[in-house]
Amino acid sequence: MLKKLLPAFAFVVLLLLPAQAEIGEDGLHKEDWFALTFRDVGEDIAAAAEQGKRLAIVFEQRGCIYCAKMHEELLSDPEVRDFIKVHFMVVQYNMFGDEEVTDLDGEVLTEKTAARKWGFVFTPTIAFLPEAAPEGKTVSEAAVAVMPGAFGKWTFLNMFRWVSEKGYEGEEHFQKYHARIIQDLRAQGRLDAE
Repeated sequence: MLKKLLPAFAFVVLLLLPAQAEIGEDGLHKEDWFALTFRDVGEDIAAAAEQGKRLAIVFEQRGCIYCAKMHEELLSDPEVRDFIKVHFMVVQYNMFGDEEVTDLDGEVLTEKTAARKWGFVFTPTIAFLPEAAPEGKTVSEAAVAVMPGAFGKWTFLNMFRWVSEKGYEGEEHFQKYHARIIQDLRAQGRLDAE
């Protein structure tokens, strides 16, 4: 009897586990909801806006343990994933990749030369772009916020929320916004500490 139930039990356990991102030929974790584009940043900003979303560019690299953590712990969390999917179009770049990229100023680069030009040295790094493509600026000049490195769930999610709410236009710095949200979560009994 136990031998007959074991396969069914294993199947149920697999269904309950969070979906894991696959690893592509480039060694990067792949989310099925990441956008595949021609990496023309101006066109990607416009495409995101047509969907009622903002463009977020994420730089990763093969073997990056923090990138793996981002995919396995943060992007697999339904609260985080669902918020990002609704509000952002995410395009993945390889920090050392050779795919062609067109910067907002029109310069054609590779992913790796774009990372150098824009000053991105950590992976993951997420650049949040404005709602409309500015004339003659680079991605690093136009970005409304940049999140370099790996963070915990609430810092990560709150940065996406802050950008979505256009917190960068207001008086409340991200750190104060984040502290306020954490305090509210503690008051609701949703967390002890981050």
